[in-house]
Amino acid sequence: MRTSAVMFDLDGVLVDATEWHYEALNRALRLFGSEIGREEHLKVYNGLPTTEKLKILSERGEIPWGIHPVIKSLKKRYTEEEVSNKCRPSYEKLIMLTHLKRKGYKLACCSNAQKYSVENMLRRSGIDHFFDLVLGNDEGYKTKPAPDIYLAAFRILKVKPNETVIIEDAPHGIKAAKASGGRVIEVKGFHEVNLTLMEKHKLL
Repeated sequence: MRTSAVMFDLDGVLVDATEWHYEALNRALRLFGSEIGREEHLKVYNGLPTTEKLKILSERGEIPWGIHPVIKSLKKRYTEEEVSNKCRPSYEKLIMLTHLKRKGYKLACCSNAQKYSVENMLRRSGIDHFFDLVLGNDEGYKTKPAPDIYLAAFRILKVKPNETVIIEDAPHGIKAAKASGGRVIEVKGFHEVNLTLMEKHKLL
C-alpha cells in the first residue's frame, strides 16, 4: 500500500521541547514542595498532558487536588518562557519537511500539548506552513495513549491507517500510534528525525 500521509508528534520529534516541559512543570511544582525525578519522568510522565501528570501526582498523594489550576497556569507561563527563549528553526527539519512535501505526502502534527502551544512552537521553528493538519489535546479527543487523535487525523485527511506513517518518541505516543493501525517509526528523540530517517524507511 502506497504511503499517503506522514504524521508527527511534536515534543521530542519535531521540536526539542521535552526538556522545556519537564523543567517548566518542575519549576511550578517546587513552589509547592514537589518535584518529578528524571527517571520517573521518562518511565511514567513523558508524553502525557499536564492534566494527566497532575492527576497521577495527586493519586499518589504528592500534591493536593485543589492546586491543579494554579500549577497548570504557572506551568503554561513557564513553558512559554522556555519556548520564547529556546525555540528556533532547525535546518534538518526544514530540509526533511521540504522533501516530504515535494513528494506529495499529506503532513500532520498530532500532540498531547494544547493546540495554541503546538502552533506556537511550529511557527517559531519556521515549519508551520508545511502541515495540512495540526491537532492538540484540547480539541475533544482522548489524549495519548488512546489512539483517538490519530484516528481523527485519518478521517480529516481522508487517509487510511495503512497508508500512514506515524513518528513518535514517548511510550504513550508510541502506544497510541500502534493502536491507531498506522505504520509506526519509533525514535529516541528530536535529533533522529531527519532526511536520513525518511530515506531509511523509504519515504523519500
